Amino acid sequence: MRPTNPRLHIGNYEGALRNWVNLQNQGYEMFCMVADWHALTTMFDDSSTIGANSIEIAKDYIAAGIDPDKSPIFVQSHVKEHAELHVLFSMITPLGWLERTPTYKEKKDEMGSNEREPYGLLGYPVLQTADILLYRPFGVPVGRDQAPHLEIGNDIGARFNRLFNCEVFSEYKYLIPQDETRAKLPGLDMRKMSKSYDNCIYLSDTAEETAAKLKSAYTTPSKIRKTDPGIPEGCAVCQYLKVYSSTWESQWDEDVRGERGCMQNKSECVEAINEYFRPMRERRAQLNDGEVREILRKGAERASAVAAETMTEVRSAMGLLA
Repeated sequence: MRPTNPRLHIGNYEGALRNWVNLQNQGYEMFCMVADWHALTTMFDDSSTIGANSIEIAKDYIAAGIDPDKSPIFVQSHVKEHAELHVLFSMITPLGWLERTPTYKEKKDEMGSNEREPYGLLGYPVLQTADILLYRPFGVPVGRDQAPHLEIGNDIGARFNRLFNCEVFSEYKYLIPQDETRAKLPGLDMRKMSKSYDNCIYLSDTAEETAAKLKSAYTTPSKIRKTDPGIPEGCAVCQYLKVYSSTWESQWDEDVRGERGCMQNKSECVEAINEYFRPMRERRAQLNDGEVREILRKGAERASAVAAETMTEVRSAMGLLA
């Protein structure tokens, strides 16, 4: 994840981090990276907070259940092989492939016509491919809607093998969560949950901050009185109840029948979310910056050992002088 903000929100958790933890607990060896170089694609004009943000993102990883003894947690820029493989892949990747990447088109449109996009934005998929293929993985945990953004990685790996008559890289699979409901958690205003929209509940929010945010969350506009029928599918609070409340089905039914009001939904939602994230918040509060820096240092060492082996094979296949 990119450290463009010092905190991850519950949409990040449900869309990706929860799946990472589940895969780790199923016995997969995970490499969990804080993508600080990728943050520069949008923060190139003010990168002063990226380092501090990286530490905070690592805290969220650990608090959510990533065990650094099982799964190396590291910062992208601490493993220099990412940059080397990016350079080598950039030499063989057709420009047209990059211009057709969905992420490039989206980010370019966001920048508007007043700002020319930097190379880093166009080359983002090449660096992302290096991030993945350095570890020659069986699979990459990704949401279903994000899978098309990673297709270019398998294409680059296959092109490398073909150009240099080798089998350094194998095609990776997409490890997509089965529960799509959790992966598409909306923001407090029913738009996509995004830091730029300021519609997030953060993993590190206090119980009081969570309660204050949910009090102003979007509910069914046509439900003026308690007895008016609700439409849970269009209500942010009801969407959260579906994920975090064990009794969401009866809560939804009562809402549709006009047997409960929005304030009751919000009150029960506050209780459910705070109870669910309470253990994570307690673990996070116990972490200090020095401890996290050491975890990141050790994680980078473990990641570098694997990355170095890959780069030895890459250089050999390309005929570069050892």
